[in-house]
Amino acid sequence: MAAGLWLGLATLCGSAVAADTRPPDAATIEKQWVAANRPYDKVRRTILEQTRTIAWQGPMQPDWQSLGGYRTPDWYRDAKFGIFIHWGVYSVAAYKGEWYPRHIYERSGEYSNYYQHQVATYGPMPQVGYKNLIPLFKAEHFDPQAWATLFREAGARYVVPVAEHHDGFAMYDSKLSDWTAVKMGPHRDVIGELARAIRAKGMRLGLSSHRAEHDWFFDNGRTFDSDVNDPRYAALYGPAHAVTSGKGEDGKEVDWTFVSDAYLDDWLARSAEIVQDYHPDLMYFDWWVGQPRFRGALAEFAAFYYNQAAARQQGAVLFYKLDNMRPGTGTMNIERGQAADIREQPWQTETSVSDDSWGYAEGDTYKSPDEVVHLLADVVSKNGNLLLNIGPKADGTIPEQARHILQAVGQWLGANGEAIYGTRPWQRFGEGPTQVVAGTMQDTKTRPYTAEDFRFTTKGNRLYVIELGWPATRHAVVHSIGPAMRVKSVTLLATGKSVAFSQQADGLHMDLPAQPAGVHAYAYRIELESVDMPVRARKDQ
Repeated sequence: MAAGLWLGLATLCGSAVAADTRPPDAATIEKQWVAANRPYDKVRRTILEQTRTIAWQGPMQPDWQSLGGYRTPDWYRDAKFGIFIHWGVYSVAAYKGEWYPRHIYERSGEYSNYYQHQVATYGPMPQVGYKNLIPLFKAEHFDPQAWATLFREAGARYVVPVAEHHDGFAMYDSKLSDWTAVKMGPHRDVIGELARAIRAKGMRLGLSSHRAEHDWFFDNGRTFDSDVNDPRYAALYGPAHAVTSGKGEDGKEVDWTFVSDAYLDDWLARSAEIVQDYHPDLMYFDWWVGQPRFRGALAEFAAFYYNQAAARQQGAVLFYKLDNMRPGTGTMNIERGQAADIREQPWQTETSVSDDSWGYAEGDTYKSPDEVVHLLADVVSKNGNLLLNIGPKADGTIPEQARHILQAVGQWLGANGEAIYGTRPWQRFGEGPTQVVAGTMQDTKTRPYTAEDFRFTTKGNRLYVIELGWPATRHAVVHSIGPAMRVKSVTLLATGKSVAFSQQADGLHMDLPAQPAGVHAYAYRIELESVDMPVRARKDQ
């Protein structure tokens, strides 16, 4: 039906569409949600029994003291660069990203344009809702082998597709839901196909689950006559409990959103099912697993994940954000942000090729290859890895802008990867005038780097210096490399040619070619008599 006719129907039905309703109480919501998921009870109980048995039988146990035995595996520390993939039903609308399914149920305020777009494009509520986008998610051009080839050419060493986002639609073959890509939409095990293609290219497989937030994600649909309130769709839309938060006595924000025991069991079973069926080398959870009610279930999952990986002699990585896990029990992940200095423990920053969204959105703006390469150099110099996200279109094609960025990064790594892969931090991360804006959600706030900004990494007796701009004077000075360090040679990695240098009181002076060697950033191999100075790691970062 034409969008204009849908809009006309919505206008005619305006009083019904706009009428507020009193949201059901928590008990009613839970009753409907539990009933909708009853067909999976037996399978869920079996998975939970297996999960809890393994959690208590292995090198780890589900308490935070025991989980402190975690160590980030060396393969991950060597890998440095991975690809994140946000792809799901939300890609159909291609409207401002992956939170589209939540915001289409907000009829007023900052996000009301989502609701207006949904009604005008797909039809009036309650007849039409997010569920109606599922048949339109066909993935007809999805080619996992082509994706994996591109990611490998981009220089990625691991790939992390989203197994399930907040919308509750599983992109894998789940035995705990009918709302999956296998049974609806593409009718393909997207994660299974990607897993095989990724591993066939020699890359590690990671998977992410954002299901914790599904407890409340569709709560706006409770406030009026929408399909979120229809018990027939409770298994898709989830409990949709009202988000409840406020400030505590200390002024900090506290989340009081209701989370039932049944939901925690379901979350644990679904998370464990992903591990049982796909054996990911990395597992990623989004921020809401830090909600107080999740802490026990999260510890159970962590012990289960580490123990089953240990039984397969698989070095596993479990990411966490903010203070969601006790430090040292997993690998810290900073969303869209950087660290101010070298962190003692290995860590990761995740960001997207897009400045505004993770899923595909029409008219989106993209980072430049310069920005991505500079971010990679900065993060690696501080003992971190970069996980770079792309958002494919609903048909399975990767946007040309994203493809261009990946290819550019891959070309740079092809010439300069020696300064990135397998390296470790030096005694300092770098030097230069540009100050990084550290912390979560700060990735667009750091000013452009200059030819006086350098980042350092090490490997054996080699020090790598990455210059983040090409000096117009054809002369560079690295002040951190003093005369006492005894430089034997300097090589520009992009050309493999020696660079004339001299050591002076104010640092290492290098005379560079007339034209820049390559683009984005310029890496030098500094051969030293020894690199015996300990890495300075800041425990407070």
